[in-house]
Parts: sequence; C-alpha cells; structure tokens
Amino acid sequence: MKNKCNSAILLVAISFIVSCQGQIAYKGNEQSNDVEDFVENPTTYVDPFLGTAPLTDTTLIGYTPPKDWRVWAGLVFPGSSLPNAMVQLSPITEYHTGAGYEYEDNEILGFTHTNKGHWNLCNIPILPVSGTKTYPYKSKFSHDKESASPAYYQVYLEDFKVDVRLSSTLRCGIHEYTFENNDDRKILFDLSKSNNHVTNWEIKKVGSHELEGVQNMGRDKVYFYVVLDHEIEQLHVEENGSGGHAMVHIKDGKNTPVTLKIGLSFVSTKNAKENLKAEIGAKSFDDIYKNGAKEWNELLSRIKVRGGSKREKELFYSCLYRSFLWPALRSDRNGEFADEAGNIRKENFEYYTLPSLWDTYRNKVVLLGMLRPELTGNVIQSMVDRGSITGFMPTFFHGDHAAPFIASSYFKGINNFDIDKAYELLLNNAYKEGGTRPHIAEYIEKGYISEPIVESPHVETVASAGVSKTLEFAHDDYALALLAHKLGDTLHYEDLLKRSENYKNMFDNTTNFMRGKLENGDWVTPFDPQYPYYEYMYREANAWQLSFYVPHHMPSLVNLYGGKKQFESKLDSLFTLPWNPKHIARNVSGFMGQYCHGNQPDHEAPFSYYFVDKPEKSQAVIDRLLKNYYGVGEYGRALSGMDDAGEMSAWYVFSALGLYPLSTADNEYITTIPIFDEIKWELNNGEELAIKRIGNSRRLKSIETNGKKVDGYFVPYSLFENGGTIVIKTKK
Repeated sequence: MKNKCNSAILLVAISFIVSCQGQIAYKGNEQSNDVEDFVENPTTYVDPFLGTAPLTDTTLIGYTPPKDWRVWAGLVFPGSSLPNAMVQLSPITEYHTGAGYEYEDNEILGFTHTNKGHWNLCNIPILPVSGTKTYPYKSKFSHDKESASPAYYQVYLEDFKVDVRLSSTLRCGIHEYTFENNDDRKILFDLSKSNNHVTNWEIKKVGSHELEGVQNMGRDKVYFYVVLDHEIEQLHVEENGSGGHAMVHIKDGKNTPVTLKIGLSFVSTKNAKENLKAEIGAKSFDDIYKNGAKEWNELLSRIKVRGGSKREKELFYSCLYRSFLWPALRSDRNGEFADEAGNIRKENFEYYTLPSLWDTYRNKVVLLGMLRPELTGNVIQSMVDRGSITGFMPTFFHGDHAAPFIASSYFKGINNFDIDKAYELLLNNAYKEGGTRPHIAEYIEKGYISEPIVESPHVETVASAGVSKTLEFAHDDYALALLAHKLGDTLHYEDLLKRSENYKNMFDNTTNFMRGKLENGDWVTPFDPQYPYYEYMYREANAWQLSFYVPHHMPSLVNLYGGKKQFESKLDSLFTLPWNPKHIARNVSGFMGQYCHGNQPDHEAPFSYYFVDKPEKSQAVIDRLLKNYYGVGEYGRALSGMDDAGEMSAWYVFSALGLYPLSTADNEYITTIPIFDEIKWELNNGEELAIKRIGNSRRLKSIETNGKKVDGYFVPYSLFENGGTIVIKTKK
C-alpha cells in the first residue's frame, strides 16, 4: 500500500510540473522584452567563463560534498582558441584539475598553450614576472580585472604588476605584457609542469630575440619557437627538485609592452618556427585578435536566432562556441604530423586528435558534421589512420562509438575519408577480441556482457560495466548495420541488426530495470537501482539512468516495460524520485530526481515521453534543464556537471533550437519547442533552413516541414541539405 501511495505522489509531482510549465511561454533566467531582429554579432554573447565556476548548490549536486571536494562540474578553460585549433592559450590556477582553471581560485600559475578539460595537456606554461619573488612563481588576480571573449583573454597580475593580453591562431599564440616596472622584466618558462607527466624538457636561446624548445611527455612531444619584440639579456635554466624551470631576462631600455609570439608543433621546432612565420609573422596583437574574433563570428553566425532573453542568447552562443573547441588540430602548416606509431608523415588530410567519443557521439560530433563537414571528414580520416596502425578503429575511454559517428557522417554526404578502410576497422571492432570492444567474444556468444562476483561493490569498484557496454554496443551495432546496408554488405547487416536487440538481455521484468548479469546468467544480487557505480554493471551511472537508453529501438523499449502506461509511470519516477544524499559520486551530479544531467549516460531520457505521445512532459523536463542547469550558482557561470569536450554544451544547443539527434545514425531529429521565436540556419551549400515557432505555450500541437504536416515527431536531415522551413506550432 505504501509503494502505491508513493507512486501516486510521484505522478502528481510530474503532472504538476507539466501543467505549470506547459501553459506558459518559456522564460529563461531572466525575463525579456526583446523585439530585436536576428543576432548579427554572436561573439558579443559568448561568455568563455561559463563552466569555470564551482557547482556548490547541494540541491543540484544531490549530496553534501566531502570537505575539500570540488564536484566535477564544467571543467572548461576561458582562454583564447580558434575553432578546433592546435593552440588553446589559457590561464592555469592549479595543475591536474580538469582544464587547470578554477574560477574560485585567486592565483595564476601561468598561461598554457594546449587544453581540453580532462586532466591532460596544459603544455608550455609561461608567466611574466617582476620583482624579488622566488620560485614557485604565482600571482594573485581579481575577476574585476579579468576579461575574455572568443580568441581573447586578459588579466592583471597583482603581484607582478603586469597586465596580460592573450590571443591565438590555429597553431600559434601571442602574448602582450604591459609591465608597470620596466626595469625588472622576466618571463618564466615553467616547463617541468603540465597536466601530463613531463619526462624531460629543453629550452635554448637561438637569437637575440628568439628561443626554441620542447616539452616531452613520453609519447607526446610539444615543440615551440618563440620570438620576442624585446632583446633577451639572459636565459637562465635552473634544475631543482620540482623538475626545474627557465627564466628569460628582458633587456632594459625599451619601455613598451613586451610582445611574445610562440608557434607550436607536435613534430619539430623547425615546424613550430614555420607555423609562427606563416600564421603571425609581423602581425600585431590586435591584428591576430581581430582575425580570431572574425573567424568565430563567421562560424557562430551560421545559426542566427531571434527572440528569447539576453540570458538565453548568452547561454546559447556560449554553448555553441564551446562545442567547437575540440577535437584539436595536430597537423602543421606544411602538412606534417606525428602518427600513432610516432612516425612523421605528410598526407592529403589534416590530422586531428580523437574527438572524445564518449560522450560526444550523442550530439557534439553530429553538430560538428552539420556545420564543419570538411573538418569532420578529416577527423574521421585521422581515426582511420590510427586504426590502420593498430588494426582497430580507435575510440575514447569507453564504448565503441566511432560507428554512429562515422555512419551518421557518411549518410550526411561527408566522404572525404576512406570509407572502405573505416568500415573494415569498424567490423574488426565489432567481431574481433583484443581491440576496441572489451569482452566482445562473450557479447557475441551470449548477447550480453556479464559482471564478476564482487562481495561488496562500491562507487569506485572496477569491473566490466556489463550493462552499459551491452546497451551501448547494441546501439553501435545498429549504426554499423545501417552502414553495412548502405555499403551492400547484407550478411553483416542482418547479423548486426539482430545484435542491436541485445539490450533486451539486460532487462529484468521483475524489477523493470536494466540489470547486471553474472557469467552463469543469474541477475546480480543484491540489487540497488539507485546506487551509482564507476563501472560495476553501469559506467558512471545507476540503474535508473541506464534503463531508458535504447535510442535506436524506443518503441520496443516501451513494450518491454509492458506498454505506454507502465513506461510513462516509470519515466515519471525517474524525474521525481529523490536522489539519496548518501550516494556520493564525484563525477555524478546535476540531479532531477534520479535523472543526472551532470553526466552524460542518460542525456536521451528527457525525450522518452515522445514515445508514449506525451511530448509536453518531455518539454517540461527539457525546459527545466535549460533554465536551471546551465549558468547557475553565485556567479551564474557554473554547469551542473562535466562539459565533456562540448557534449553538455551541444545538448543545450540542440534543445534550445528544438531539435535533438536521438539515434544519431538515423539522421533524423526529434522535434521539441525552441526557446527562440525564429532561427535561421545557414547551410553548407549557402541555402537556409528556417525554424519558426508559432504560439507561446510549451505544449506541442504540430510540426510542418515545407508546408506539409509531419506524421510523428521527427524531421529529416535532408532539410539541412536542401533548406526549407520547419514550423513548430504550439497549443493555446
């Protein structure tokens, strides 16, 4: 009886949310009376500090963090970069902390030249210093004297009385230091430091104004070439217990700002020099910054919005900006790059880092393909190149999500990569042990991946993550099946399509959860669906968060639950059953009930109500996430969880536009209600797709494409090839 009462309360709660949010126009974090035309200068709305602030709201966190814990939220950098560039020039306040910059800190340790946000990179730290301070050098700073915009960062270093301005090109950075004390000017190269372990480093003076060197992290070597507009009086290299550092002493007599120009290369100092000469040369700081701002404005202007509040536009364009910082370029101007085996080569494509497919495969790489198809093809060919050396298509961290990424891109008409080799490698992943898919032999034999017997599993238990892998492999199989069909491989198409239903083997109809199995086929017992694991049964998630992940077969999933009513009831509970504050996981935060927006495994769940014909319930959840889970906290600059190389940002972009790539290989988009009145999307062929919202409620009435009513809730990718109009009408 108690359980029935609790269920009734939960249903009332979700219904209340829907009824309240569904009858009014969407309001962001601030009310707007905007009646202006489409945004023409989107860079003015970008806040590079979004995601740098700490998440401290225990309601969103779900628990009270242990002392000295910083919840893994945001993990982004505020510095200068061009889209998908080699160089990300950004301040660092602490090493080994995600992107290295934490908004609550008050000291800067240096300015590093590579970044991503995942406890790696942050190479070539440089810091202007003055006065009598000794190593380790650092300076206090204030946010009152700090600013940033795309391709620009500025801060005043209080301890050294230096105003710093930074900007960058694809492969180079430019620093401008305005010293108050022009008689004692030095520049620290803290080359023993990075977010990766530095095995050795070198720097040497090669001219009156020039330096060159390398920072070696074992497998990766970052070479640099520096030109100063002031004469170098002395280069002092000091070895100490922390690994040493180098100090450049600037010759007195020239009382103007010090400009430092630096070129990077992952191949050689010679290439770093060539990169610098080609991309910066004699150009001034302002030249570089203006060119960078222009490039960002051109990219962000591909999607122009009208309506919405100022705050909504700030969040939208900040998230769109954040979606195009990774993957990063690794080819030099002359085309050379260091391949997976460490060989220096030159090919007919640009070489990029891996695109962090877990979890950017859900949305970010889809957005990349829609706006930068040529680059996307180069990213895929870079993956193919790596796979040609290892024998398997590479992935990132967890899963095998190259399949939906490559299939989706190929179906979009992106073909500047070797599709035959890509397909061969993807089949290796799907069928051969010892590669990208752990436990693939068991998966093929049994249709699921089992979990070992663990007496007392806890949050950090290392195991198989069998439920997560089985569900994700099933989705990957579906994507690869579609690619097989496109390429005329009937045999693999039929087998992979059958395997795409393996998620059914994880569904326990006695509990209505996706549940782990032991090797003998028994369910893992005891079973607590609310407990979050690192990789025991679930990867960085609990049973609630994984039990709605079947994006390629949602109607079938509804049937597993016993039909629409049962599925809807279960989904209601996902968003309303309170998180247990005793369940503490550093990487899981941003809760709405059991749903976790701060980590990515259940990011598809808010759209699930569409499959029981309750889009208004999905919209209520989506609107709440858009409004309350981005740009939160004391500074209005915290995210509810990890951005994960732009995935969380891309989720906002798609959801704000009223489109979401639920099953990415299908190349269709589930349609929700945009937060803007109208959107103009400039297509790659110069045509335009217009998205218009008619009505002010948040209850979906109908969808029209090019004047024809859509049967269902999806619109095809072909609209992004040919242009046209999507009209989304809402109920009064």
